Amino acid sequence: MPRTKTICEGLSLTLVVLAAAGCGYRLRGTGSFLPPSVKTMSIPVFKNLTTRYELDIKLTRAVIDEMVARGKVVIAADPEKADATLEGEVVSFSANPVAFTGQARADRYTITVKAKIVLKERAADRTIFSNPSFVYVEEYEVPSGRDFESVQTEAIDRVAEKFARSLVATILEGF
Repeated sequence: MPRTKTICEGLSLTLVVLAAAGCGYRLRGTGSFLPPSVKTMSIPVFKNLTTRYELDIKLTRAVIDEMVARGKVVIAADPEKADATLEGEVVSFSANPVAFTGQARADRYTITVKAKIVLKERAADRTIFSNPSFVYVEEYEVPSGRDFESVQTEAIDRVAEKFARSLVATILEGF
């Protein structure tokens, strides 16, 4: 009897795996949530409503780099020649200490970036994707013997890259 139970459990597991494979599951990065008509995209520099210097430029550059790396669309410099336009507005940026050394110096920060994102298809004049409150949160550990002010450029560069990866995955893969 135990052998029959093991065979039935194995068969059940196989059926579950096969059913899941047919339910739309796919590997990350292989699909595209964009309409087939969108082959080129313009990404103007995001608006920066924060006081953080060059945050708009770093986020925009990172999003363009991630779109190019994914290879799903060609980036067009001229919005008039693009099938779609991705616009962003950086609404807020914060870096809050969450852990401290024995000398009461902050050595870990939670960095939060909040942005308003809209992707519009030009020809159809319709919104493909919109998120008025796209939030990305990252913990950043300050290297030993340094303070956040001395590494903030490095921290923002890292956050921009991960922000872009998260945003592009959300847009392209529909997550």
